[in-house]
Amino acid sequence: MALKMASFLFLLLLVISMLLLTVSVDGSSNTNKVYQPCADAKIQRSDGFTFGIAFSSKPSFFYNQNQSLQLSPCDRRLSLPSSNSQLALFRPKVDEISLLSINTSTFFPDNYGGYMVAFAGRKYAARSTPAFVANGTYIVTSFTLVLEFQKGRLQNLYWKRDGCASCKGKSNFVCLNKQDCAIKVSSCKGRGGLVDCSIGIQLAFSGTDKHLSVLNSWYEVENLRQYSLYGLYSNLRDSLTGEYNKFF
Repeated sequence: MALKMASFLFLLLLVISMLLLTVSVDGSSNTNKVYQPCADAKIQRSDGFTFGIAFSSKPSFFYNQNQSLQLSPCDRRLSLPSSNSQLALFRPKVDEISLLSINTSTFFPDNYGGYMVAFAGRKYAARSTPAFVANGTYIVTSFTLVLEFQKGRLQNLYWKRDGCASCKGKSNFVCLNKQDCAIKVSSCKGRGGLVDCSIGIQLAFSGTDKHLSVLNSWYEVENLRQYSLYGLYSNLRDSLTGEYNKFF
């Protein structure tokens, strides 16, 4: 479950402490000792890698009013520490396909701006574009996020969309902006309905690690999209935010 922010910086320190205690990556194979999302890391395959997802309004991720300059949530020039924001941190294993879960039974993204940005790094700061999650009417529950590395440095995080192919023919879903499958908020548990609307983020990697080994998990995801992936994730424990539910 996402943690409510009284202070953005305090929450970072709190969850970082949890990461240090509960890191799931085998220490014998993990060479990345950077656990803070707002710090730079250089990774190899099978390392753990820490990144964050911030939930807030779309304008709060931009430095200027015309929204032409988007900054990382780690940048102190943003107003996230004092705004109505939430934060989730994850530490998946590099180049393994993962499904991260955010339990929305008590956390409603539309109460915190309805958008999310994935981010990591400081000097080599990278951030995704803001992705719509929810408003008072609809919620998007399934996402694919790709982390792109070059020589072990994170260069980009980007959301991959299927143009609503995954909800084609499903009457309980609607296609928003010809790119996102969404369900009505009124159908969700805790909002008057019976559907588990927890957010699932399918995670994959591309590019090269610090030894120039190619990261292949994104290509594997592309090849597997035609199949049900639930069996691959049934025992996944990469998420710090809650229990995994069946999305597929």
